[in-house]
Amino acid sequence: MEVLTLSGAGLAVALAMGVLIVVFGGAAWWLFILGMLLFLVLSAVVTRTGNSYKRKKGFGQDPRGVPNVVANGAVPLALAGLYRLAYAFGAGRWEMLFLLGFIASVAAITADKFASEIGVLDGVPVSLLGWKEVRKGVSGGVTWVGLVVSAAAALMIGILLVPLSVPYGLSINVYIAVGVVALCGFLGGVVDSALGYYEENGIGNKFTSNFACSLAGALFGILLVSLL
Repeated sequence: MEVLTLSGAGLAVALAMGVLIVVFGGAAWWLFILGMLLFLVLSAVVTRTGNSYKRKKGFGQDPRGVPNVVANGAVPLALAGLYRLAYAFGAGRWEMLFLLGFIASVAAITADKFASEIGVLDGVPVSLLGWKEVRKGVSGGVTWVGLVVSAAAALMIGILLVPLSVPYGLSINVYIAVGVVALCGFLGGVVDSALGYYEENGIGNKFTSNFACSLAGALFGILLVSLL
């Protein structure tokens, strides 16, 4: 069984994490769920984009299982929990930071997915570390197409989610917040691509890189907003 590119086990874990997000998210639970649903739906769309070409070239992927779900969802889930704690203790500043961190994390994993799934369709990939040409499909390789769609995906998540977060603790200018999410989401995807170089050399794997991507997006977002 495959639903939104998830295997049966992956779907079960995603649903369990969704329940936890509802419990942790408090009044903003629907916003957190919407963020994860956007990621899943958009990921499914770009995964199937150019699918025949990807299969022909050997870039096609099997349904994503439990490790994929955990690697991409653990950080957003944790941030939903931290948001609830901040709310419970009346720490309004931290509410905003964790909320923006969540959105930036979702922007990062979405940006990474767009870059990897669309980037292989055109352009000559180069390694971010060393800036040398590599074969398509090699971890750590990026194309100009991948970078453009990655930035566009991060911006899209910001535009869709940031305005909806205003009633739940957002206390900075919406346009600035969208810019922060777009920038930090893009940078999170860049971190994933950079770590791909180490994957090819036996250090880490795509799951650790995905986790680092989501964490980097969140941390960049929290740090940048805290400085504003």
